[in-house]
Amino acid sequence: MTANSPKILALDFDGVICDGLIEYFEVAWRAYCQIWSPANDTPPDDLALRFYRLRPVIETGWEMPVLIKALIDDIPEDKILQEWGNITPHILSTDKLQSKEIAIKLDSLRDEWIATDLDGWLSLHKFYPGVVEKLKVTIDSEVKLYIVTTKEGRFVQQLLQREGVNLPPTAIFGKEVKRPKYETLRELITGADIQPGNLWFIEDRLKTLELVQQQTDLKDVKLFLGDWGYNTQPERKAAQDNPRIKLLSLSQFAKDFSGWL
Repeated sequence: MTANSPKILALDFDGVICDGLIEYFEVAWRAYCQIWSPANDTPPDDLALRFYRLRPVIETGWEMPVLIKALIDDIPEDKILQEWGNITPHILSTDKLQSKEIAIKLDSLRDEWIATDLDGWLSLHKFYPGVVEKLKVTIDSEVKLYIVTTKEGRFVQQLLQREGVNLPPTAIFGKEVKRPKYETLRELITGADIQPGNLWFIEDRLKTLELVQQQTDLKDVKLFLGDWGYNTQPERKAAQDNPRIKLLSLSQFAKDFSGWL
């Protein structure tokens, strides 16, 4: 183990390991249809691609059907990118909706889908090129690998197992832990009795990395923004301008750790 490699590698899942855009759109469209009852339950031809482009604005799952509503209402993409924080409450108040009820609707649709067609649901998740190989090499090394995600841990494990990646449930911190990611990173550092600088964390959300950065006891954790994930060009530029955060490409990720720095 050298300064050019971590003792613990912590990875986000969606947008770093796995691309779930197809599933996101499908379940979001189903929820949109139940909530807003459009005359036609077939999505417009270009809707999915527009949704994929704007996925970086989504912070929590319930916003996905609202994003579809914004696109159906012809709110310009530039405006959505710049003003999403104002658009969501406006749509909710206009249609007398609560985020909680949308979340319940979305989760129940997803649960029903999983219960009736698990293989079909899993098949809509695609792993980024080279990532599975990197995970396997890391698991076979001295580096301890952990997944820190807002996706449910059981689904993460099923998706990994389909690719032959055997990570124990204790190494997966999913939605069910119900705490900020920086608290999980803190727990991993304490549990392994290592210095914070020996933990490397990869995310595709700049805001999540900035929250870690704000924790004074985690100031030495090495932070990486995966440029292949759900982020925008301004966010990637902000990461490049931030001395604490390293912008990482997918080709770099596949290389030895020394090539990341």
